[in-house]
Amino acid sequence: MNRRTLLNAGIALAVLAPATAFATPIKATLYKDPSCSCCEAYAKYLDKNGYKVTVIPSPNLEQITLASGIPQSLVGCHLTKIGDHVFEGHIPAPLIKKFLAEPSSAKGLAIPGMPAGLPGMPAMAGMTVSPIAVYLVGTPKPIVFAVVK
Repeated sequence: MNRRTLLNAGIALAVLAPATAFATPIKATLYKDPSCSCCEAYAKYLDKNGYKVTVIPSPNLEQITLASGIPQSLVGCHLTKIGDHVFEGHIPAPLIKKFLAEPSSAKGLAIPGMPAGLPGMPAMAGMTVSPIAVYLVGTPKPIVFAVVK
């Protein structure tokens, strides 16, 4: 292959490659209970979906969560911080990206508890997974942002 052909092939690959292949991962910090393994699975899920996650085991997780603006009624399994935003629980990556892309006065998103069937929380055999509400955080009252089915 001559130099010009090689150069043209390289340019064609760069143009045809998906933009996400070159995107810089979004930095995220995940605070979790030191003994929780589902949080590690969720961090790996985020890593595979365009995030660079730093995991911090935190014995005072509830204090960090409440201080971040998550109401007690929306406390989930772990807290993820991305920039000035907070994401409580096992929120699917596309919903985080959607929230970050849309202008909002809300602080973040939350899924209370540890519902099965979400990233990092596999459903058990024979178990049906109900629709799960994802709430906006930092609004006067909880508002449903999306429903995961």
